[in-house]
Amino acid sequence: MTVTTRFAPSPTGRLHVGNIRAALHNWLFARQQGGQFVLRIDDTDGERSEERFVTAIGDDLDWLGLNPDREVRQSDRCKRYQARFEMLVAAGRIYPAYETAQELDLKRKILAGRGLPPVYDRAALKLTDADRAKLEADGVKPHWRFKLDHEHPIEWTDLIRGPQRFDAATMSDPVIRRADGSWLYMFPSVVDDIELGISHVVRGEDHVSNTALQIQMFEALEAPAPAFAHEALLVGSEGKLSKRMGSLGVDAFRDAGIEAQAVIALLARLGTSDPVEPIADVAPLVAGFDFARFGRAPARFDEGELMQLNARIVHQLPFEAVADRLPVAMTAAAWDVVRPNLATVAEAATWWRVIEGPITPPPLEDDDRAYLADAAAAAGAIDWSADPWHALTTALKDATGRKGKPLFLPLRRALTGHDHGPDMVALLPLIGREAAIGRLGAAAEAEATPPNPRSP
Repeated sequence: MTVTTRFAPSPTGRLHVGNIRAALHNWLFARQQGGQFVLRIDDTDGERSEERFVTAIGDDLDWLGLNPDREVRQSDRCKRYQARFEMLVAAGRIYPAYETAQELDLKRKILAGRGLPPVYDRAALKLTDADRAKLEADGVKPHWRFKLDHEHPIEWTDLIRGPQRFDAATMSDPVIRRADGSWLYMFPSVVDDIELGISHVVRGEDHVSNTALQIQMFEALEAPAPAFAHEALLVGSEGKLSKRMGSLGVDAFRDAGIEAQAVIALLARLGTSDPVEPIADVAPLVAGFDFARFGRAPARFDEGELMQLNARIVHQLPFEAVADRLPVAMTAAAWDVVRPNLATVAEAATWWRVIEGPITPPPLEDDDRAYLADAAAAAGAIDWSADPWHALTTALKDATGRKGKPLFLPLRRALTGHDHGPDMVALLPLIGREAAIGRLGAAAEAEATPPNPRSP
């Protein structure tokens, strides 16, 4: 058997974090098994589906590196659904129902008032041919329900949740087609899974009851059901995933400077027993993917964790992987120096401006200004061919007696305009002799720190 998975988004918006996780896990499993990953665009809802979102979904998957082996659109397959539909209507497994939405809502309220579950009473099955003819003559168009088999329990072994069992008699016959002829999700998805050879369906645990209903549809169509894996849903740091966090998508991640590798590294292992690690190469994630390592507890998605992971990924990226996103003149040597201090690649531009200059040092105390005048003179006298930073600080330590923070911090401020940053051992040679002497001299001549009016 060729393993074939599918990702089936509706083009009604951008992919959000839950969609991305589902797509990733389907892709990882297919790649691990040497199989196929299918992108199925669920665009049967003509009113809400938009072509711009079809394009956006493709772009998002491409940015993440989750390229499908095949792409299909449900809107192109309506004849296939119609053929299977007619087959089950003839077999008595699909039947018309004529209740309005208001009538169905009233039935549910009555059942709830009696403390009973809101299960459809199959009143439509009691209608005679004459009853149906009169309703249709009156202009009432039916919606269509799939008739569940109440005689046998629905059972399967979920790849994550283990043995599952549902009593079909406690479930409503699902509506599969609206009165206007449009399709709901359940039935077309089953037809697609059969005809596209889907072997494994990986999705959220909120679909477990849908799976029970769909298993009977596979049986009615005399086709084997795929294997199912239902993942625990994502939650936020305080429990339920907030609307804002739940709607985070590729566009939001990119705007925040998040690397695709960081999104992949986090979502690949979120909800598993494996540690989340800054893995920039997808190969280990593919090799280690295992449904047995997924837990039943909700998986916690934390933006802070993603940002930390992103920084650790950025620290690994070679110059070649980011060159097209760096300032034009920035060199590989400069990237290697500033990389350990970055949270995002975009921040490299800040440090390149520090290297290129000019900079504006912060105001300094009078004794630091005098110290920097000495530093400018020392910088002109040291050997710049080897390790100018240690040569400079050693000379200043011997001449002034300064050490520790009073020795180093004024120099860093004068040379970079910042209190913290890349290692000065590597940064100073990039700034260069003439620029460094100029910056130290300028800082020595700059306006002093204004006196504190509260000082005695």
